[in-house]
Amino acid sequence: MQQVLLILPVVAPVLFWAAYHYHKDRHLPEPPGNLLLCLALGFVAAAISKGFYLALDPLGLRFDAVGLAEDRPVALLIYALLAIGPIEELAKMLPFLVVVLRFRAFDEPLDGIIYASFIALGYAAVENYHYLAYLNELEAVARGFAGPVIHILFASIWAHWITRAHLARRSVLKAAALGFLVAAALHGLYDFLVLRQPVAALPIAAVLIGIIWVWRLRLMRDMQADAGRRAQES
Repeated sequence: MQQVLLILPVVAPVLFWAAYHYHKDRHLPEPPGNLLLCLALGFVAAAISKGFYLALDPLGLRFDAVGLAEDRPVALLIYALLAIGPIEELAKMLPFLVVVLRFRAFDEPLDGIIYASFIALGYAAVENYHYLAYLNELEAVARGFAGPVIHILFASIWAHWITRAHLARRSVLKAAALGFLVAAALHGLYDFLVLRQPVAALPIAAVLIGIIWVWRLRLMRDMQADAGRRAQES
């Protein structure tokens, strides 16, 4: 029973956000098997991310971000922008490009965000499980709900770019590169602000996340309305 309670901060947020996104896609829902596969791809993405970080070790380029936050803020900013953000966004994006774009059911603008969100949920679940050993109960709950949101938001940026190109039959790689650069930069900036933790930084991070959340919410609302019209016509 105690072990179940320990992993609750990991499992409960994933179930909540999975149900949330499944409901958002209610007009033309994706096959449950595709969504479960994307969740599993998130686990794969976490392993890819771990591999990227380990590859930095022989090069002497892997650092303790928390240690940098204490007395080397400029180094932390560089590390967050050139390592943390790019590694984590690329790790999530690769399974999307290799596997998800092959789904036959991938035929609506909203689909890309839904699939990317499930990959992000799988990634966040692995990441949160890893951090459980270092957090107290309150911190575990806070991270359990915040982590998936952060990964979902940044993944939605490159997913939207890629989806537009994919459905319009334009260059997916070009769109992926642009979306990746934006998502990685914002992810790195967010991590820098949160890790640095001066009083002024956390409100700035909250505003950054709030702006992306509102953008995503409006985007999904428009896509839902379009999906609803298509469902009525079919």
